[in-house]
Amino acid sequence: MKLLKAWRSALPPWLSLPTLPSPPGGLGLWFTLLSFGFLLAALASHGRQMLQLSLDGQGWLWLVLGLGLSLLSLVANALGLAVVLAWLGLQPRWAALVRMYLDTNLRKFLPGGIWHLTTRLALLRDPAGPLRAVAPWPQALAAVLLDPLLAAAAALALVALDGWQAGFGLLCLLPLGLLLPRWLRPLLTALERRQARRLAASPQSPPQEEPPPIPSLPGGYPWLPLLSLLGFVLVRFGGFACCVAAFDLQGSLDWTGWLASFALAWTAGLVVPGAPGGLGVFEAVLLLRLGSQIPEAPLLAIAISYRVVVTLADLVAALTARLDQRLSR
Repeated sequence: MKLLKAWRSALPPWLSLPTLPSPPGGLGLWFTLLSFGFLLAALASHGRQMLQLSLDGQGWLWLVLGLGLSLLSLVANALGLAVVLAWLGLQPRWAALVRMYLDTNLRKFLPGGIWHLTTRLALLRDPAGPLRAVAPWPQALAAVLLDPLLAAAAALALVALDGWQAGFGLLCLLPLGLLLPRWLRPLLTALERRQARRLAASPQSPPQEEPPPIPSLPGGYPWLPLLSLLGFVLVRFGGFACCVAAFDLQGSLDWTGWLASFALAWTAGLVVPGAPGGLGVFEAVLLLRLGSQIPEAPLLAIAISYRVVVTLADLVAALTARLDQRLSR
């Protein structure tokens, strides 16, 4: 939701929409409550049918492969963040940055949904952190904000692979235009104004009354960071595709349709901050997108199995990173 607000802030005045008052608790909370309500209603309606579903040995192997690809996607996301840092002129220590990313990733499940970003921002400014030299505050903040922004733009672009969709496919390509140098700086400025004070909650952040300025960005389109995070989203989809294959539903829909639906649901889980880790939002959007094309009971089973797989991947990745840190000491 904050990314959507920032994208709207970056538009020219003649395209700006009037600002509507937010409901009590914020839109994120209401979207989360609606998503959980929708998901619980679907579980109540199709729970008995789900219990009748079973996995054979091959299906369990698909889920194990999905776990492996989900772990690999976390490494790919960490490398994507490293590419963003390098694009901003910083010098990451790649192995240390991957460990930092995997170790902090579990914090996204804490209330507020920003503590993984806060910790990364602090570590980027730590002399013992994953950079060869301490990042200036504006550059560290820009890197932390650019990572999810570029990932969301890359994922939305994949939605267009499913065709015109009554113009929705074209609409999903618009965030790519906002990454042009002309719009990227005001977009980052808008994101910074909304997030800087919250992300500055760590003791390593400099005290200041006004948000710091976004640094001068490299000229040209951020092709390399965008492509690296596009690779992350595709590997992430690989884990989801394994869950689809586990329930033998890969023939029910073209893979472009599965990819577009996953990309849309994953982006919704990313930009709606009310639920930790997009819990409930991803599943609800997936059901709304595919409920008319796929039987809801197996679709729910796919969504829930994927949630279990990626949560296990988060846990295994964090434990592995911490064990590696202890061994390196």
